[in-house]
Amino acid sequence: MQAPLDLDLGAVRAFVALTEDRYFSEAATRLAISQQAVSKRIAKLESDLGVRLFFRTRAGADLTEDGRALLHHARSLVSLADQAVDLLRGRRRALRVDVLDTRLRPVDLLQAFHQTVEDVDIEILTSNGLRSAHGALSRGSVDAFFCRVRGTLDEELRHIPAYLEPVHLLVSRDHPLAGRQHVEMERLSGSTVWMPGNTPSSEWADFYSLLGSTFDIRIDTSGPDFGWEYFVERIASGEHIGFGGEGLRLPWHPRTVQIPLVDPAPVYPCSLLYHRQNHHPALALLIRFIESSFRPFDPARQWLPAPDRAAFAVDPT
Repeated sequence: MQAPLDLDLGAVRAFVALTEDRYFSEAATRLAISQQAVSKRIAKLESDLGVRLFFRTRAGADLTEDGRALLHHARSLVSLADQAVDLLRGRRRALRVDVLDTRLRPVDLLQAFHQTVEDVDIEILTSNGLRSAHGALSRGSVDAFFCRVRGTLDEELRHIPAYLEPVHLLVSRDHPLAGRQHVEMERLSGSTVWMPGNTPSSEWADFYSLLGSTFDIRIDTSGPDFGWEYFVERIASGEHIGFGGEGLRLPWHPRTVQIPLVDPAPVYPCSLLYHRQNHHPALALLIRFIESSFRPFDPARQWLPAPDRAAFAVDPT
């Protein structure tokens, strides 16, 4: 059985152009290539097919019988290719962004971004964070991820610092710290902080584990995790204290208090992760928006785990 022949679309396009323009020079002008390049493409097509397609006359290049047999199919190939390109270029697919949880700060960032650009649709997705990012970005099912980046990434993936979110303390209104405007980290030494949503091996569980070991805080991840409403109710009851990001939109409860942590202020590092070969036009706009709004790590008043500091520091250039 003879192996199928893969025709060079550029050569087929040159064949159609020369058929219509008759002169190599005019076909070259139409295709925006050199006359020599047209000749090479025609010669390659004739070599691949094993037939002669043109003969030269004073009036230009005329089709041979084999050339006339090919013409209809060649025009169809070029037309189909052009239709496919036009379809994809004109396709109005939404920018798909994974935010981990719709209560987290990335949603606010995306809302602010959406207000700065025109005619851009955004589709928000949620997953289990960095563990999903590698496969989803490589498959193209997601265009970008907001997550804490750690470990070694695939060489095709890129990331930029997105934001540093201050960590707040969550307590009941009866707690001794409830009336303070801020809480120094040393006051939490020896405390137990309840975080049932800290999935083992996740990037956020790793962050809070490092935070706990640095400031002598026990992180209790015991569950079950019944969601944010349940979490807030348990904090309000005085049974536990918890941590949450400054921008976390917790369900409102009259008996919970959220207090900034200081001296130093722990900040959660979040990056925008994407695939370097993703050419969605809105992704480039989002990257520029994130870069323009990012505020770097301030070691004089903030705390970050050592592995995150280099990526979130001031660029010396």
